[in-house]
Amino acid sequence: MPFIDNQSAKIYWDEQGQGTPLLLIMGLGYPSAMWHRTRPVLSQHFRTIALDNRGVGSSDVPPGPYSIATMASDAAAVLDAAEIPRAHIFGISMGGMIAQEFALQYPARTQSLILGCTSPGGPSAVRAERKVSDILFARGMTLEQAREAILPYIYDVATPRDRIEEDLNLRRRWLPSPAGYMAQLQAILAWQSYDRLGEIKSPTLVIHGNSDALVPSANGKLIAERIPNAKLVVLDHASHLFLTDQTEAAHRVIVEFLSSYENPVS
Repeated sequence: MPFIDNQSAKIYWDEQGQGTPLLLIMGLGYPSAMWHRTRPVLSQHFRTIALDNRGVGSSDVPPGPYSIATMASDAAAVLDAAEIPRAHIFGISMGGMIAQEFALQYPARTQSLILGCTSPGGPSAVRAERKVSDILFARGMTLEQAREAILPYIYDVATPRDRIEEDLNLRRRWLPSPAGYMAQLQAILAWQSYDRLGEIKSPTLVIHGNSDALVPSANGKLIAERIPNAKLVVLDHASHLFLTDQTEAAHRVIVEFLSSYENPVS
């Protein structure tokens, strides 16, 4: 298994497929294995590179708190290890925050940008309801109870339970430690990009589910309005985990966008 060392942590990464490089960055507490619905499709067209963010999966869990900038540095170190100078960058949720920071810190390495179900952070972000935040922080409940309680807020009401169970069964194999989870959550709370989004020049797709109750879809509109020429797609009957709620519709949009920028510039 390939690992790289960056800023006091060993970071796991792997690759699948051939073609133009595409870096995949997962969200809070989720390992790269949670690209299970989307990566097989993208790997038919692109050389997909995925990493476990510090604190989850096979990567180290160094003492927290972490920062979004440090995790963007981890992503850049993974591209270095893969000998990739420039790639498409696709992040969802916290991974979308890391992707924003990556595009800001490494513009020459960002061929295009896909920001899924994410936020600009800070005081300008549109917040979830208080009860959702309480679940996110597992206030008054165990982490296992919180993982069940959050489901109505991250999956659309129309999504069959068996599809949700497929996700849950995979995630149970890679549950983060409380320390890793909280260190990532602290990174989210300390970060914002709102006043820097205008600096992003890479072609950008912002994609969000219209029923997302964890990161409300108004955040997607906010980001798309701030990034020059960004394209916004809001999927119906989709919540935070839109890749499960509306898998085929999301894949069509994503592959079409990426294919428009398939030839890298050296």
